[in-house]
Amino acid sequence: MSTPELVERVRSRLATSGTAVTRAEVARAVREESGIAGHDDILIATDRMTQEFVGAGPLEPLLRAPGTTDVLVTAPDQVWCDGDGGLRRTDVAFPDEDAVRRLAQRLALACGRRLDDAQPFVDAWLPGRVRLHAVLPPIAAGGTCISLRVLRPAGHDLDSLRVLGTFDDTIHRTLRAIVEARLAFVVTGGTGAGKTSLLNALLGEVSPDERIVCVEDAAELAPNHPQFVRLVARPPNVEGAGEVTLADLVRQGLRMRPDRLVVGEVRGAEVCDLLTALNTGHDGGAGTVHANSPAEVPARMEALAALGGLPRSALHSQLSAAFHVVLHMRRDRDGTRLLTDVGVFDRDGDTVKVVHDRTRLKALLAERGVAAPW
Repeated sequence: MSTPELVERVRSRLATSGTAVTRAEVARAVREESGIAGHDDILIATDRMTQEFVGAGPLEPLLRAPGTTDVLVTAPDQVWCDGDGGLRRTDVAFPDEDAVRRLAQRLALACGRRLDDAQPFVDAWLPGRVRLHAVLPPIAAGGTCISLRVLRPAGHDLDSLRVLGTFDDTIHRTLRAIVEARLAFVVTGGTGAGKTSLLNALLGEVSPDERIVCVEDAAELAPNHPQFVRLVARPPNVEGAGEVTLADLVRQGLRMRPDRLVVGEVRGAEVCDLLTALNTGHDGGAGTVHANSPAEVPARMEALAALGGLPRSALHSQLSAAFHVVLHMRRDRDGTRLLTDVGVFDRDGDTVKVVHDRTRLKALLAERGVAAPW
């Protein structure tokens, strides 16, 4: 029996077995289907079937490599990896387009989702803190596309970020002053800029006497703090039921006696509930927002608030009273992450802007009894 024939027979057997597919199960199926196949053919078939049916297949070593943040498949012979050294093309390849499609569909099934011609895209969480996004042809005109994002717990504190060169000594002291003064802040930046790492480090500076309630889409934040409570959103199941949104969790978090309410990433209608909370006595709140510059933050918040039915005028009114400081992160081409801007929200008539005004920041700190460190 040739290797391709053996592989196809094993594939059919495993696909209809109805049991959990492990490496041991793959090896057993290969032995039972191999007949008089040669030893080399059996080994090749076992390796190929293990890659196809167990874990993320040939992408598994990339996902497990230290520092990997994203693994991207754009064609059978185009597998890319992003991480500390930036985006690079790997030498991993799939036999053909069908192999990429099968992997995408199997990963979707592991998330409890469907991926087929009737539902040609999926966005879901895999076990092990990996976010899956996949698109099938003809929506993906060049072939099945798979995007896997690896979420690693943020572990740096402010001191270690300073050592890494994320900011200088003056900004280091300024960040501590912002936390001590209980100023509400939002960390901004693009994808992979280090927003979560900075937020995690800042939460570690919160007094141990304060209770932090954090709402996240995925469990990323892990500050060194004795009173850190995490609530994690839940997507709907295959039947479309059971969803728990970030907005739901913000409302639940308010009933848990938080000293500080944190939203890991503000990305939808939950911004309305967060702004309401920060305007009703919950000082020192925080979150991250995807934005390419501090100046874009008001418009970005505007768009998110519209999802919750909050009009522009109301958003700007609440925003100016809810948040005080914007901390903007940027990732350079070599993967270095830097805190490039410290801005403050400033209301000009009916519009809120983000300005770089050290005098205003100094006044905000002074109002809370904290001296500016410059």
